[in-house]
Amino acid sequence: MLSKIKSFGILGIEAYPIEIEVDITPGLPVTNIVGLPDASVKESKERMKSAIKNSGFRFPPERITVNLAPAGIKKEGSSFDLAIALGILASSGQLNKELLKDYIFLGELSLEGRIRPIKGALPIAMKLRSDKIKNLILPSANTNEAALIKGINVFGLESIKQTINFLSNQDGVEVTKIDINRIISKIQRYDVDFCDVKGQFMVKRALEVAVAGGHNILMIGPPGSGKSMLAKRIPTIIPDMTEEEMIETTCIHSSLGLVPEKIGLIFARPFRAPHHTISDVALIGGSSIPQPGEISLAHNGVLFLDELPEFHRNVLESLRQPLEDGYVHIARANKSSLFPSRFMLVCAMNPCPCGYFTDPKRNCRCNSTKIERYLSKISGPLLDRIDIHIDVPSVKYKEMTGSQQSESSSEIKERVKKTHKIQEKRFHKENFYPIRKIISNGVYSNSHMNHKQIKEYCLLDEEAKELLKTAMENMNLSARAYDKILKISRTIADMEGSEIIQTDHISEAIGYRNLDRNLWA
Repeated sequence: MLSKIKSFGILGIEAYPIEIEVDITPGLPVTNIVGLPDASVKESKERMKSAIKNSGFRFPPERITVNLAPAGIKKEGSSFDLAIALGILASSGQLNKELLKDYIFLGELSLEGRIRPIKGALPIAMKLRSDKIKNLILPSANTNEAALIKGINVFGLESIKQTINFLSNQDGVEVTKIDINRIISKIQRYDVDFCDVKGQFMVKRALEVAVAGGHNILMIGPPGSGKSMLAKRIPTIIPDMTEEEMIETTCIHSSLGLVPEKIGLIFARPFRAPHHTISDVALIGGSSIPQPGEISLAHNGVLFLDELPEFHRNVLESLRQPLEDGYVHIARANKSSLFPSRFMLVCAMNPCPCGYFTDPKRNCRCNSTKIERYLSKISGPLLDRIDIHIDVPSVKYKEMTGSQQSESSSEIKERVKKTHKIQEKRFHKENFYPIRKIISNGVYSNSHMNHKQIKEYCLLDEEAKELLKTAMENMNLSARAYDKILKISRTIADMEGSEIIQTDHISEAIGYRNLDRNLWA
């Protein structure tokens, strides 16, 4: 007898419908799964056999054929176990197949018949909004993330036996409902704060400017100066994510199974800090079936690259297009995928191989050739996409032991919020979409301005023009450095509520371009 059951698969961060057909005919007892299944799908027949028997049902000793349609797309993962098992029970007459037609089924099975968590519950729930079937049965561990999407009915179940009882009796399990605001109000977002950082007032000011304008930043300083400590606190001064941004971010993490089970939501700005040995595929995304990489996991948050020159050259070069476009395009023979990657890039490095070239209290062991070779590991095109280069000096003993209280992250965040509102108002007409999309080329901060927008919005008074002209001539700055200085100046002016860029704004912006001033040459 033939039965049909609905499920969903994940390709990258996108869900697609799958119809599972199960046919049982007389013949030698064998189970065949067709429709381009991968190894984990093929192995499901052994899990299902034990799960069905240990749940008190009969596994039919006949010829079983399972087809996963559409047959032209490779099926990956173990989320089809539950659907296939129910199809077998329906085809063998142990379950009324009419009960299956109004539900989508997802879940991996254990040998005892319990339903284990899956990847991609949220992207699948998002896809169901445009599907005829609005009822989703999946593991109870995934219900919180799936229930974030309104307009569908999410049922979290624990085992095959409970699923069949639910389908037969239609009681005992209620639709899961989630209140995002209630979840957020009960959770502390961060366990670090800028008030923990002693000294480094100039660097903290530069980080505030970077966050306020969405500028990428490179911190250069000796070991132990606090570069990593400062970087980890950057998400605490970025304005909180909107509900839409939370769902965007959670969707990406869900596709890799990285969403916390009890919460079901990524509520804090992501902070990703991959090791310098990472490959370009792991950073950008890819594999035979495209999956998001570290830069997509950092979407709406911070990507921190510590010891920047130690990363492989091809890895760093692969960042250029995502930094420019806000998304990464992964192309394969059978499928091309777009993954969002709108993040703030924060980098840290030593000024030389030994790390002590700029330290006044330690002797540097590197000659000029070694220093030049070390700095040349970072290409010009990549540096072109980093607006701010700031020196991070060693912290003095007096600052570390002083009683002066540093500003808290909440105080800095309030100032950043005001600056963001100014930019939102300025660039509102520049964006085609009134609501931010998960992949969009819109302009949302000063760092995204193109040359035309720089000319329109970066208006200087006469004294500022003269100062910038003098800096360009005396410091031999390039045209792209000129644009960067204007963008940073625009942000500093916004922080002070000034429509016109003034001399002190230009002066501070020039101070944030250390590599242009050849301080390490």
